[in-house]
Amino acid sequence: MQPTSAPAVTNQAMDIGQRIKALRVAQQMTQEELANRTDLTKGFISQLENDATSPSIETLTQILDVLGVSLADFFREYKSERVVFGRVARVLASESNDKIRFELLVPRAINRSIDPALVTMHPGSRTDVDKMHEGEEFGYVISGEIVLVLDGIEHRVKAGECFSFYPTAPHWVENRAEREAKLIWVTNPPTH
Repeated sequence: MQPTSAPAVTNQAMDIGQRIKALRVAQQMTQEELANRTDLTKGFISQLENDATSPSIETLTQILDVLGVSLADFFREYKSERVVFGRVARVLASESNDKIRFELLVPRAINRSIDPALVTMHPGSRTDVDKMHEGEEFGYVISGEIVLVLDGIEHRVKAGECFSFYPTAPHWVENRAEREAKLIWVTNPPTH
């Protein structure tokens, strides 16, 4: 068995600008607004976000203050485990008389903000009813077809299609077809 090579990890300093841009955009702030609030120029903000220049610690702190993020929190996001490669970490107990298999795809997902799983559903299977909770859910059907029932409304999702919703109502997934269905299901916050 030949070893596989992992992609190079990006230098943290190289994506400071991208992180600042993401924070700015998340707050629906223009470059000009950020520049005005920090007494910097729009040109400097643009260069910074395009990684054409690097800020001093004082300037970075000033920008982050406006964006509502501490310097410590800004750099805390950089973890040594930025990219994870590997096989399925853990198989959860099956639901509905062993007709559904949940395989967690990221090890130690409890320490992360998302919980991705590969779900295999045999014909006639149905997940347990998940009560309303905070967060967000996303699914992509790899093969087969499922029915997502959200607040009593049925949504048919076929292979190659996806769904995304805020779980503010009871919901579950069914496989009413005569063949197996596979989907990637991502929850935030982690539930498994």
